[in-house]
Amino acid sequence: MHVRALALALLLFAPAPAAADWQMKPFLGLTFGGDTTFVDLERAAGSPNVVVGLGGVLLGEVIGVEVDFGYGPGFFQSGDQTLVRVGSATTLTGNFVVAWPRRMSEYTLRPYFVTGVGLMHVRIDDWLDLLKVADTLPAVDLGGGATGFLSDRVGLSWDVRRFRSVGGRNEGRGVSFGRERLSFWRATMAVAIRY
Repeated sequence: MHVRALALALLLFAPAPAAADWQMKPFLGLTFGGDTTFVDLERAAGSPNVVVGLGGVLLGEVIGVEVDFGYGPGFFQSGDQTLVRVGSATTLTGNFVVAWPRRMSEYTLRPYFVTGVGLMHVRIDDWLDLLKVADTLPAVDLGGGATGFLSDRVGLSWDVRRFRSVGGRNEGRGVSFGRERLSFWRATMAVAIRY
């Protein structure tokens, strides 16, 4: 049993024969399952909302790093109400990536797990300017996905992540019920461009 575990560890963490992949991943997706303590006038944080963004990944045989930027315009707007003029959620995270070994998934989907820390910016402007929010909170994310290449340079990637703010102020400004907090899921599809 110990010999098998050692052989598997050597196989997974052996140095890669090829150079690391640089990948750019412009993506489009949805946020869903949101929860917040901010005053959500239209109760829209939990509803599906469009998100766009860009990820940049440096990925070796198994281990990599990533920078991820996502922007959800209309995050706090339901579409059928008109209480919020502008309501968005923006994330910027630096992530650690663990992927299935490249040499074992060269012509198939390559699954990966990702976790990291960063910032989450929340903006809410109501038409009466009574409950304005423009806060940047520390955040964490955790998720996974898979990437498959259609050619040497271009592929597709699917990803699901959970974003959650940490910390947050509790200053009694009237824009949050208790400590400021926001969390949501994000599902995306990206074009993966390898350099």
